Amino acid sequence: MHTSVLVGTTKGTFVLDGTGSRDRFAVRGPFCDGWPINHVASQPETGMLWEAGGSDWHGAGVWRSSDNGVTWTLARLTTGMMDDWAASDPEVAKQMGWTLSPAPFEKDFTQVWSLCFAHGVLYAGTKPAMLLASRDGGASWDKVEGLTDHPSRPDWHGGAAGLVLHSIVPDPSDPQKMWVAISAAGVFATEDGGVTWDRRNRLSNTDHVHHHHPAAPKGGETGHCVHNLVRAPGEGGDTLYQQNHHGVFRSHDGGRSWDDMTEGLPSTFGFPIAVHPRDPARIWTLPLNGDVEGRYPPGASAAVWTSADGGGTWDKQQDGLPVENCFFTVLRQGMATDTEQPVGVYFGTNTGSVFVSPDEGATWNEVARHLPTVLCVETVAGG
Repeated sequence: MHTSVLVGTTKGTFVLDGTGSRDRFAVRGPFCDGWPINHVASQPETGMLWEAGGSDWHGAGVWRSSDNGVTWTLARLTTGMMDDWAASDPEVAKQMGWTLSPAPFEKDFTQVWSLCFAHGVLYAGTKPAMLLASRDGGASWDKVEGLTDHPSRPDWHGGAAGLVLHSIVPDPSDPQKMWVAISAAGVFATEDGGVTWDRRNRLSNTDHVHHHHPAAPKGGETGHCVHNLVRAPGEGGDTLYQQNHHGVFRSHDGGRSWDDMTEGLPSTFGFPIAVHPRDPARIWTLPLNGDVEGRYPPGASAAVWTSADGGGTWDKQQDGLPVENCFFTVLRQGMATDTEQPVGVYFGTNTGSVFVSPDEGATWNEVARHLPTVLCVETVAGG
């Protein structure tokens, strides 16, 4: 068994092919014509890979590959500035090799921020926040109108990166059930296949620390600026974790109520959170020093923090990480796990490094460096 790591960056996608021991990885890429790639997804049974991204210049789109990333096909979803320029100037169009291609959503959104394949459907989250669904492997797309037209939409407000739907979390045993997270509108859930959505941001009735910060919990709700949302494993399980703009929160009831699990961490700010594929109480996160303090590891000392009891207590893991003069950032989709035994944990940095732990965070190795800014990391199991 070996693991490949899909790394989305500001200059295309890279594929890191690992050895069975996960101590060395060969780098392939960049792919996707240098597009900024915000997220990646895969269907290991068929070998399909998908990459999502875009920009004001490119417009938004989803790339797909059926040969493990050797060749890619783009489904353009919206147009960008390049289309405006090229359409108005034949010389510019010729210089760029531009040709008119379909963009079914015209200028409805500028980027695709997240992908998830579940129950035969490929889902995509966009900026501004919409949920799309494809039932033909990413060739064509439809809006999930129940979320797009949610009654609360006039109250949604974008975070620093804009109004983005960045987390899509399906229930693996129930195709009607799904959660999404939007920054900064919070967590939404459907139990009827996307027809209706319930907004779920309420704090539980237990005691909580109410931080004095605009994005912090107040009014009986968590801060709506969710940074990442994951579901714990287990058939029919409703345990969720979120890394919020101002803390780590856990829900045991599918997001109907949330508990603050931040105590024991060195800061209340961070982006990624990951959960063990078999143990619902084992989670990892990488705190940063604060949203206006520089957004780098506290004390400029890199550390991944793990909990074996669902956030009740936390332990620092930094063997092999840069513990001095470390000023990188790890973004919301920049951490992932594999399904091996022991589980591997992976993260990428805005300084272009990818770190891997083959032993659930006990030790770390830098397996790639000098890549462009890493926007996302996901893993794919191979034979």
